[in-house]
Order: sequence, then structure tokens, then C-alpha cells
Amino acid sequence: MEKEILELKDNYINSIDNVNGLSELDLIKSKVLGKNGELTRFLKQVSSLPPEKRPVMGQLVNKAKSEIMAILSAKQSKLEHARLHSKLSKDGTDASLPGISVKKGHLHPISLVIREIVTLFDRFGFTVKEGPDIESEEFNFEALNIGKDHPARDMHDTFYLTNKQLLRTHTSPVQIRTMLNEKPPLRILAPGKVYRYDADTSHSPVFHQIEGLYVDKNVTLADLKGTLTTFLHSFFGQDYDVRFRSSYFPFTEPSVEVDVKWNDPGSKLHGKWFEVMGAGLVQREVFRQTKIDPDLYTGFAFGMGIERLAMLKYQINDIRLLYENDSRLLKQF
Repeated sequence: MEKEILELKDNYINSIDNVNGLSELDLIKSKVLGKNGELTRFLKQVSSLPPEKRPVMGQLVNKAKSEIMAILSAKQSKLEHARLHSKLSKDGTDASLPGISVKKGHLHPISLVIREIVTLFDRFGFTVKEGPDIESEEFNFEALNIGKDHPARDMHDTFYLTNKQLLRTHTSPVQIRTMLNEKPPLRILAPGKVYRYDADTSHSPVFHQIEGLYVDKNVTLADLKGTLTTFLHSFFGQDYDVRFRSSYFPFTEPSVEVDVKWNDPGSKLHGKWFEVMGAGLVQREVFRQTKIDPDLYTGFAFGMGIERLAMLKYQINDIRLLYENDSRLLKQF
């Protein structure tokens, strides 16, 4: 039996060496190592041998199997390489040439600005909250101390749906939902799309806002000014002046508008002031609407338009460029 195994191994090694095609190689592999293959037959016979001969013959069969498999694998690699080389030669393909590079995608300027703002406020402990685009009048207006006679509630400013539903005009309802569902202290950011009847080179009926809310004990206007000044210096640069102007919003008191003085001698905007956000201390009535004790807690809120910040930061003069998906613009970011 030992002699037969060695002869079988040598015969198949010679046969494999003379093979010229993969299909022929597969046939030999099946013939020698398949379920009913010749070497498999010897392996099955080992169990019928006397006990003292089984280990020796078993090792012999397994060694022959390993050698045949190694030669089969090497021959298969050689034939596959030859087939590929033949195909490339016929196609006229030069495999030594570098491959075609895949163009990388680019983040949209709006996405870049949102990510940067979220990252900067994360340092202050703010977390992101989201809410639905379709809102109720209660959360969009009434809970924010915006009365029924307020201009923002006019049909020419707001997209009304049915059953007192509307497309939210700001992301402030996210603040209301958070204050109703969570207890202070609160530090949140609410980025998202908002909708208003407005369209020109600097306005769009659909745009993006990010609003912030901080509620805790003993929060003051000094905390608001310090937080927003630090943020704006980080976003635009330490050499950009920041100023706060007295203003009015129904949901904050006192209220301020925040401006940044452009500082780029090479830009036509140099030395000009630009409004970048509105802010203020949260109105006591808003706290009452959300079941927070205004005698125990205070807080500040702020909101800014993402498109406006992107246009200023990247010197984009027409808001419509941000929505056209023009690769000539996008590939610059």
C-alpha cells in the first residue's frame, strides 16, 4: 500500500506539472482529492489496517495529500496569472499604469458651519436636540410668548397647514419641548431647517438655523455675553470685534442683537459691522409655559442663521449658490 501511495503521488505531481488549463486542473483535483478520489480511497482504507500500521500509513497518506494540494495551489496561481496576462495583452491594457483615482466628495458649506458650531459649543457642555419640522401653533408661537396679533403669525410670513399645524419658522420649539420634558440645568443646541415666506439674493423660503438655550440658577446677561463672545472669536477670529445692541424679542427680556466687525484688510467688507445673531435672557412667561419656576431659574437663549454665517465666513454673496449643488462651488470646501 505504501508503494502504491508514493506512485500515485508522483504520477499526479507529474500530471499537474503538464496541465495547461484551469478546467483540466480542476478535473485532476477532483480525481485525486474528491469525495471518491484515489487518495481519498487510500485514506478510507487506513481504518481497515492492523492497529500498529494505521499511524504510519495515515501519516503517509496525509503527507501525500499535503504535497499534492501545495502543488495544485501553486499551479492554479500560475495558470490564473497567465490567463490574466493574456487577457490584458489582448485588451491592450498596461497593468503597470496607475489606476484611475476616485474623486473625493466635499462637505457642503452649511454642513461645515453646523459641525463647527456644534463642536465649539460642545466645549461649553451643550448637547444637540432635534424636533419635527411640522409644528403646532402652541409650540411655535404661544409657548414662546408670541401673541395672536404678532406680525410673525401673518399668513404672508408663515406656511400654515391644517388643524393649526405649520412649518416651523424657527427651531425655538425644540427648546420648548426640551424644557417640558427635562429638568434644569439645561444646555442645548437645536440645529435644523426652518420655513418662511421670503426669497431674494439674501433670503430663502427654506433655510437653516441653530438655536441655543442655557437654563440654570443665577444665569445672567454676563454669562450670555461671555459665552457668545468666546464663540464668535473662535468662529471668526480673535481679532474680530463683537458688540451687543439692545433689541426686542417676545421670548427674551432683555434682548440683544449681536454684531461682528469684519477684520480683513484685503476684503471690501473690512471695517463693516454685520449682525450675526439674536439673543437674550429667557422671558419669565416662557418659563411659566414650560412649568419651570422663574423665581428659581434663569437662562439665556440665542439663535443664528447658518446660511448667513456661511456667507460671511466664506465670502459667498448670493444665498442661492448654497442650494444649487454646483460642483464648482462645493469642491472649494
